[in-house]
Amino acid sequence: MEKLLLEIGAEEIPAGYIDPALAAMQSMLTQKLAHARIDHGAMRTFGTPRRLAIEISDVAVKQRSESSEALGPPLNVAYDAEGQPTMAARKFAEKLGLPVSRLKKTRTAKGEYVCARVTARGIATATVLKTILPEVVLAVPFPKSMRWSDLTIAFARPIHTIVALLGAKVITFTVGNIKSGRYTRGHYFMAPGKVKLGQADRYSDTLRQQQVIVDITERRRLVAEEVGRAARDAGGEVLDDPELLDIVTNLVEYPIATTGRFETEFLEVPREVLITAMREHQKYFAVVDGQGNLLPAFIAVNNTRTRDLDLVATGHERVLRARLSDAQFFYRADLKVTADERVAKLGGVLFQAELGSMHAKVERIGRNAVYLAEAAAGGDDLVAQVRRAAQLCKSDLISQVVGEFPKLQGVMGRVYAAVAQEPGDIPAAIEEHYRPTRSGGALPATRAGALVSIADKLDSICGCFSVGLEPTGAADPYALRRQAIGIIQIMRQFDLSVSLRAMIDFGLAQFGDKTAGRLDALGAAIDTFFQRRIERILTDEGAARDSVAAVTAMAADHIPFVWKRVAALDKLRRQADFDPLAIAFKRVVNILKKADHDPFSGQPGELQASLFEKDCEGDLLKAYEGIRETVGARVSDGDFYEALREIARLKAPVDAFFDGVMVMAEDAQVRRNRMALLERLAGLFTGIADFSRLST
Repeated sequence: MEKLLLEIGAEEIPAGYIDPALAAMQSMLTQKLAHARIDHGAMRTFGTPRRLAIEISDVAVKQRSESSEALGPPLNVAYDAEGQPTMAARKFAEKLGLPVSRLKKTRTAKGEYVCARVTARGIATATVLKTILPEVVLAVPFPKSMRWSDLTIAFARPIHTIVALLGAKVITFTVGNIKSGRYTRGHYFMAPGKVKLGQADRYSDTLRQQQVIVDITERRRLVAEEVGRAARDAGGEVLDDPELLDIVTNLVEYPIATTGRFETEFLEVPREVLITAMREHQKYFAVVDGQGNLLPAFIAVNNTRTRDLDLVATGHERVLRARLSDAQFFYRADLKVTADERVAKLGGVLFQAELGSMHAKVERIGRNAVYLAEAAAGGDDLVAQVRRAAQLCKSDLISQVVGEFPKLQGVMGRVYAAVAQEPGDIPAAIEEHYRPTRSGGALPATRAGALVSIADKLDSICGCFSVGLEPTGAADPYALRRQAIGIIQIMRQFDLSVSLRAMIDFGLAQFGDKTAGRLDALGAAIDTFFQRRIERILTDEGAARDSVAAVTAMAADHIPFVWKRVAALDKLRRQADFDPLAIAFKRVVNILKKADHDPFSGQPGELQASLFEKDCEGDLLKAYEGIRETVGARVSDGDFYEALREIARLKAPVDAFFDGVMVMAEDAQVRRNRMALLERLAGLFTGIADFSRLST
């Protein structure tokens, strides 16, 4: 067993490329080694801006030999009437590299065939790796790759070195004009010379001596320690920013932190602007006091140790001062313009070529939001706040600060609304209407923000569907799936039982002639689009797949109720006697469906007690009437579990009914009467679940 090391040395690789590239290398090597029958132990990846590397322990020095049985032609085709091998048998043996005498016969489900035992003997791992490793190097995926010199190969940045060692042995191959070997390079500034690697297992320790920390986890810890120390020296603590910590970790090979300061006058600028200016452009960490207030200081992480850190800090301060001066200028200029003036300018901002300007979108969002607020019985104050928040929700797109820092859209809208003393939750709603911004991201915290967020996302979905821009396969350029999921999550969070189909129809109606004559078809398509998202979320959360199907097949129009119904059904299913109960009610629904009756139409046929022939029919009707009002009340209150428990009380009379009578009686009147009784039973499940879809 030996340790395998592969290192690709290159020019500065973008920080965001490193982790995905290493994950891809590990995945590819895992698959290729398995396919090549090379056993190995644990894998470990390393990366810096100038190298991507992977170590694999306990690599077998030779492939595993593998025996298998190869099936040939049918026996009567392989041999003639005299038992002599035919051309088919000889060609089969030749293909396997065996004499015909080695062929055997075997019996299969299709008859007798000839076969042969074939053994693929393992060869040296080093030989196989000469093919595998260059394939891996050239297949590493990047968001953008480049070519250099007159070579035909592509990589994130030009490759300078490749190290490929199996134990102490070099695996020789060539990629472009780079031949693999045992030489890497140390730190670009502090130890720039060639570094010889004698053994694969000395990689990390050897490079640490050359001022390179190749272990990403170790380097991240060192960055955090350096930044924390520097923040304490500045009289505060570092503002927690795990994402920036990850980025900076992959920008340096040996972290050295420096404390810098800026003028207190810049603190008049909102903290979000200052933090963004430091973070996005310069990758500086912000410093706060014990109460979380921003201090006029920052932490820069350098990639090299210098003699005079104060001089380095001065350089960082000079660069940041220019950034903050620009931010201060933009902020002051924005304060001279009212939000309504910015809204008026949204007519010059394109939302989508076929869907018009951002100003038109804002007007549609406003109508959607007011509709939702009224449908949710939010009251006059909430309706007024939602109307104003919707009007201003995109106003900051015109601001100079957002022009410089696009990630602050929404944030600056909230800031400017607060400065203008917009009442209530209007400022918060402006920022929150973008939420969630990513999978698992924060949802709006205010009801106004929730309604404007839904209104905005609903407009995008309805608009894109109306002009043929719905998602197809893996393509979803307008992130409509994410926006639909956001709507679902928000409606659950705020228990908004607004009709999904009604709000879809209202949203589509805002697009006028673009949806003319197609409202029903588009509404059905978007409704199905939402239902697929609902089903996926529920199953991802652990709900039984058939429970989800039973509930959504019945109705998925009131989103919070969908979750409550699935939870109630899954809870009922955990009871020991559930299966016999489900079978009984499935039978009710299935009989009606087979007879072309809609079991959940809510319009049962006429029922005449005088046509009952057995006591079990009257007993079932009496039991049904005894729980009907209670079930209806439980469903109206959203207490679906108690509604199902009430329905479960019908199991005994339902069983007695099926044991005592034949539903499909020869007498047409009796048959229709019994079907009408079953229709009443099935109607109890309307709005809860279709039991015929459950697996029992």
